[in-house]
Formats: sequence, structure tokens, C-alpha cells
Amino acid sequence: MGDRYNIHSQLEHLQSKYIGTGHADTTKYEWLVNQHRDSCSSYLGHPDLLNYFAICENEAKARVKFNLMEKMLQPCGPPPDKPED
Repeated sequence: MGDRYNIHSQLEHLQSKYIGTGHADTTKYEWLVNQHRDSCSSYLGHPDLLNYFAICENEAKARVKFNLMEKMLQPCGPPPDKPED
């Protein structure tokens, strides 16, 4: 019983510290947005990946950076309408 409580409190601590880990009330849309933003920020943080994307898209690195930053605003489109309770 003590192990289960300890693991549960560790999970709650991680979820409060890192947004991307989600929580019990995280919607599918929120989870996907976090995943997409994490991916874009990782691409921006790794210059070799940025060079690779620039070559593949035949664009300047600055344009690829700009496009990735723009994509972070609403990576999955506008949020869905919330159902009325």
C-alpha cells in the first residue's frame, strides 16, 4: 500500500512540474498540442535537424525557424468547442 501511494505522489509531482506529462483532466487536444510544441522546440534547439529541414524544403534556415515558431502558436488548429454542462 505504501509503494502505491509513493508512486502516485511522485507522478503528481512530475505532472505539476512538467506540463507535457499531462494529468487526469488533460484532453486529447491538449496532449497533442504539447507533443507538437515539444517537437518544434526540439527541432529549433538542434541545429543539425534545422539544417536538414532547410535542405529538404529548399528554404533558408531563418525561414525554417520562422515557420517552426509560427507552427507553435496553434500546432493542431483552433481548440475544439467545449461541451456545455
